[in-house]
Amino acid sequence: MRLAPILLGLAIALGGGVAWAVPVEQLVEEKASETWGYQLPENGRFDISLQSPAPGGEPVLISDWYLDQATGQFVANVVTSVGGNDRIWGLATLTVPVPVPVRRLMPGEMLTAADIEEVPVPVAAVGTYAITRAEALEGKQVRRVLTAGRPVMVQSVGDPIVVPKGERVTITYTHGGLDLTAPGKALTDGLEGEQIRVVNLASNKTVVGIARGDGVVEVSP
Repeated sequence: MRLAPILLGLAIALGGGVAWAVPVEQLVEEKASETWGYQLPENGRFDISLQSPAPGGEPVLISDWYLDQATGQFVANVVTSVGGNDRIWGLATLTVPVPVPVRRLMPGEMLTAADIEEVPVPVAAVGTYAITRAEALEGKQVRRVLTAGRPVMVQSVGDPIVVPKGERVTITYTHGGLDLTAPGKALTDGLEGEQIRVVNLASNKTVVGIARGDGVVEVSP
Protein backbone atom coordinates (compact mmCIF):
# COMPACT_ATOMS: atom_id res chain seq x y z
CA MET A 1 0.00 0.00 0.00
CA ARG A 2 1.50 3.32 -1.00
CA LEU A 3 1.30 5.86 1.81
CA ALA A 4 0.61 9.53 1.27
CA PRO A 5 3.50 11.68 2.53
CA ILE A 6 3.10 12.62 6.19
CA LEU A 7 2.19 16.27 6.48
CA LEU A 8 4.82 18.61 7.77
CA GLY A 9 2.22 19.83 10.23
CA LEU A 10 3.48 16.91 12.32
CA ALA A 11 6.83 18.63 12.63
CA ILE A 12 7.81 20.92 15.49
CA ALA A 13 6.27 24.39 15.30
CA LEU A 14 9.27 26.69 15.56
CA GLY A 15 9.11 29.17 18.39
CA GLY A 16 5.85 27.77 19.75
CA GLY A 17 7.44 24.75 21.34
CA VAL A 18 4.52 22.57 20.16
CA ALA A 19 5.05 19.18 18.50
CA TRP A 20 2.54 16.93 16.80
CA ALA A 21 3.79 13.37 16.98
CA VAL A 22 2.98 10.19 15.05
CA PRO A 23 3.74 6.51 15.75
CA VAL A 24 7.33 5.67 14.86
CA GLU A 25 6.08 2.66 12.85
CA GLN A 26 4.19 5.04 10.55
CA LEU A 27 7.34 7.09 9.95
CA VAL A 28 9.31 3.91 9.22
CA GLU A 29 6.64 2.64 6.81
CA GLU A 30 6.67 5.88 4.83
CA LYS A 31 10.45 5.82 4.53
CA ALA A 32 10.38 2.15 3.49
CA SER A 33 7.77 2.97 0.82
CA GLU A 34 9.97 5.77 -0.51
CA THR A 35 12.96 3.42 -0.66
CA TRP A 36 11.07 0.80 -2.70
CA GLY A 37 9.59 3.48 -4.95
CA TYR A 38 8.13 2.15 -8.23
CA GLN A 39 9.15 -1.40 -7.24
CA LEU A 40 6.59 -1.42 -4.44
CA PRO A 41 3.76 -3.85 -5.38
CA GLU A 42 0.27 -2.39 -5.61
CA ASN A 43 -0.93 -4.68 -2.81
CA GLY A 44 2.31 -4.62 -0.80
CA ARG A 45 2.29 -3.89 2.93
CA PHE A 46 5.07 -3.49 5.47
CA ASP A 47 5.32 -5.50 8.66
CA ILE A 48 7.25 -3.18 11.00
CA SER A 49 9.17 -4.66 13.92
CA LEU A 50 11.12 -2.25 16.13
CA GLN A 51 14.08 -4.08 17.72
CA SER A 52 15.75 -1.11 19.42
CA PRO A 53 14.59 0.80 22.52
CA ALA A 54 11.74 3.20 21.79
CA PRO A 55 12.70 6.85 21.16
CA GLY A 56 13.12 8.97 24.28
CA GLY A 57 10.33 11.33 23.24
CA GLU A 58 7.37 11.43 20.89
CA PRO A 59 8.70 10.80 17.32
CA VAL A 60 8.24 13.69 14.91
CA LEU A 61 10.29 12.85 11.82
CA ILE A 62 13.15 10.66 10.56
CA SER A 63 16.33 12.60 9.82
CA ASP A 64 18.58 9.75 8.60
CA TRP A 65 17.51 6.46 7.06
CA TYR A 66 18.93 3.20 5.66
CA LEU A 67 17.00 0.11 4.51
CA ASP A 68 18.34 -3.19 3.17
CA GLN A 69 15.56 -4.19 0.77
CA ALA A 70 16.71 -7.82 0.61
CA THR A 71 16.42 -8.43 4.37
CA GLY A 72 14.12 -5.61 5.50
CA GLN A 73 16.64 -4.46 8.12
CA PHE A 74 16.61 -0.71 8.72
CA VAL A 75 18.51 1.87 10.77
CA ALA A 76 17.24 5.41 11.32
CA ASN A 77 17.62 8.54 13.41
CA VAL A 78 14.36 9.90 14.81
CA VAL A 79 13.84 13.51 15.80
CA THR A 80 11.60 13.65 18.87
CA SER A 81 9.31 16.23 20.41
CA VAL A 82 11.84 16.88 23.19
CA GLY A 83 14.57 17.74 20.70
CA GLY A 84 16.31 14.38 20.75
CA ASN A 85 17.81 12.59 17.75
CA ASP A 86 17.52 8.92 18.70
CA ARG A 87 18.88 5.91 16.81
CA ILE A 88 16.38 3.12 16.12
CA TRP A 89 16.62 -0.14 14.17
CA GLY A 90 14.51 -3.16 13.30
CA LEU A 91 12.74 -4.86 10.40
CA ALA A 92 10.45 -3.39 7.74
CA THR A 93 9.44 -6.57 5.92
CA LEU A 94 7.54 -6.04 2.68
CA THR A 95 4.74 -8.59 2.29
CA VAL A 96 2.13 -9.36 -0.38
CA PRO A 97 -1.04 -11.46 -0.06
CA VAL A 98 -0.47 -14.91 -1.59
CA PRO A 99 -2.90 -17.86 -1.87
CA VAL A 100 -1.67 -20.90 0.07
CA PRO A 101 -3.22 -24.31 0.84
CA VAL A 102 -4.97 -24.61 4.20
CA ARG A 103 -4.03 -28.31 4.36
CA ARG A 104 -1.60 -30.81 2.88
CA LEU A 105 -2.74 -31.80 -0.64
CA MET A 106 -1.63 -34.89 -2.50
CA PRO A 107 -1.12 -35.41 -6.27
CA GLY A 108 -4.40 -36.04 -8.05
CA GLU A 109 -6.53 -33.94 -5.69
CA MET A 110 -8.56 -31.05 -7.09
CA LEU A 111 -8.20 -27.58 -5.60
CA THR A 112 -11.35 -25.77 -4.49
CA ALA A 113 -11.92 -22.37 -2.88
CA ALA A 114 -12.20 -24.12 0.50
CA ASP A 115 -8.62 -25.42 0.13
CA ILE A 116 -7.10 -21.94 -0.26
CA GLU A 117 -6.60 -18.87 1.89
CA GLU A 118 -4.66 -15.66 1.30
CA VAL A 119 -1.90 -14.83 3.79
CA PRO A 120 0.79 -12.11 3.85
CA VAL A 121 4.10 -13.57 2.65
CA PRO A 122 7.44 -11.73 2.56
CA VAL A 123 8.24 -10.71 -1.02
CA ALA A 124 11.62 -12.44 -0.78
CA ALA A 125 9.88 -15.76 -0.03
CA VAL A 126 7.35 -15.64 -2.86
CA GLY A 127 9.66 -16.68 -5.70
CA THR A 128 9.43 -16.09 -9.43
CA TYR A 129 7.23 -19.11 -10.15
CA ALA A 130 4.78 -18.77 -7.26
CA ILE A 131 1.09 -18.41 -8.09
CA THR A 132 -0.12 -15.11 -6.64
CA ARG A 133 -3.83 -15.15 -7.54
CA ALA A 134 -6.34 -17.45 -5.85
CA GLU A 135 -8.46 -17.74 -9.01
CA ALA A 136 -5.44 -19.21 -10.81
CA LEU A 137 -5.51 -22.14 -8.35
CA GLU A 138 -9.19 -22.96 -8.14
CA GLY A 139 -10.14 -25.95 -10.29
CA LYS A 140 -6.53 -27.05 -10.80
CA GLN A 141 -5.29 -30.57 -10.16
CA VAL A 142 -2.34 -31.16 -7.82
CA ARG A 143 0.76 -32.50 -9.58
CA ARG A 144 3.17 -32.39 -6.60
CA VAL A 145 2.54 -32.51 -2.86
CA LEU A 146 1.40 -29.09 -1.58
CA THR A 147 2.32 -28.07 1.96
CA ALA A 148 -0.14 -26.10 4.07
CA GLY A 149 0.77 -22.42 4.38
CA ARG A 150 3.39 -22.39 1.61
CA PRO A 151 3.12 -20.62 -1.79
CA VAL A 152 2.25 -22.90 -4.70
CA MET A 153 4.63 -23.11 -7.66
CA VAL A 154 3.18 -23.13 -11.19
CA GLN A 155 4.73 -26.53 -11.89
CA SER A 156 2.99 -28.07 -8.86
CA VAL A 157 -0.54 -27.82 -10.31
CA GLY A 158 -2.15 -28.14 -13.72
CA ASP A 159 -5.38 -28.53 -15.63
CA PRO A 160 -7.34 -31.66 -14.67
CA ILE A 161 -6.35 -34.91 -16.37
CA VAL A 162 -9.61 -36.41 -17.67
CA VAL A 163 -7.98 -39.55 -19.08
CA PRO A 164 -5.07 -40.91 -17.00
CA LYS A 165 -2.35 -42.99 -18.66
CA GLY A 166 -3.14 -46.71 -18.50
CA GLU A 167 -6.88 -46.19 -17.94
CA ARG A 168 -9.45 -48.15 -19.90
CA VAL A 169 -11.34 -45.83 -22.23
CA THR A 170 -14.16 -45.91 -24.76
CA ILE A 171 -13.05 -44.99 -28.26
CA THR A 172 -15.80 -43.34 -30.29
CA TYR A 173 -15.87 -42.81 -34.05
CA THR A 174 -18.60 -40.80 -35.77
CA HIS A 175 -18.81 -40.19 -39.49
CA GLY A 176 -22.02 -39.27 -41.26
CA GLY A 177 -24.64 -41.59 -39.87
CA LEU A 178 -22.05 -44.09 -38.62
CA ASP A 179 -21.42 -44.34 -34.88
CA LEU A 180 -18.86 -46.86 -33.67
CA THR A 181 -17.34 -47.58 -30.28
CA ALA A 182 -14.48 -49.79 -29.18
CA PRO A 183 -12.66 -50.53 -25.94
CA GLY A 184 -9.27 -48.90 -25.58
CA LYS A 185 -6.41 -48.10 -23.24
CA ALA A 186 -4.77 -44.69 -22.84
CA LEU A 187 -1.04 -44.64 -23.58
CA THR A 188 -0.58 -41.08 -22.27
CA ASP A 189 -2.31 -38.73 -19.85
CA GLY A 190 -4.94 -36.54 -21.47
CA LEU A 191 -6.33 -33.12 -20.55
CA GLU A 192 -9.81 -32.11 -21.69
CA GLY A 193 -9.68 -31.47 -25.47
CA GLU A 194 -6.08 -32.69 -25.79
CA GLN A 195 -4.85 -35.20 -28.36
CA ILE A 196 -3.67 -38.48 -26.85
CA ARG A 197 -2.58 -41.89 -28.08
CA VAL A 198 -4.72 -44.92 -27.25
CA VAL A 199 -4.57 -48.55 -28.25
CA ASN A 200 -7.73 -50.09 -29.69
CA LEU A 201 -8.07 -53.30 -27.69
CA ALA A 202 -10.32 -54.87 -30.36
CA SER A 203 -7.82 -54.42 -33.21
CA ASN A 204 -4.62 -53.92 -31.16
CA LYS A 205 -3.89 -50.82 -33.23
CA THR A 206 -2.73 -47.45 -31.85
CA VAL A 207 -4.85 -44.44 -32.78
CA VAL A 208 -4.87 -40.73 -31.87
CA GLY A 209 -8.00 -39.12 -30.48
CA ILE A 210 -9.33 -36.24 -28.39
CA ALA A 211 -9.65 -36.83 -24.63
CA ARG A 212 -13.09 -36.16 -23.20
CA GLY A 213 -14.60 -36.59 -19.77
CA ASP A 214 -15.98 -39.90 -18.51
CA GLY A 215 -13.16 -41.89 -20.11
CA VAL A 216 -14.13 -41.15 -23.71
CA VAL A 217 -11.65 -40.59 -26.53
CA GLU A 218 -13.05 -39.25 -29.81
CA VAL A 219 -11.37 -40.37 -33.01
CA SER A 220 -12.00 -38.26 -36.10
CA PRO A 221 -12.29 -39.63 -39.65
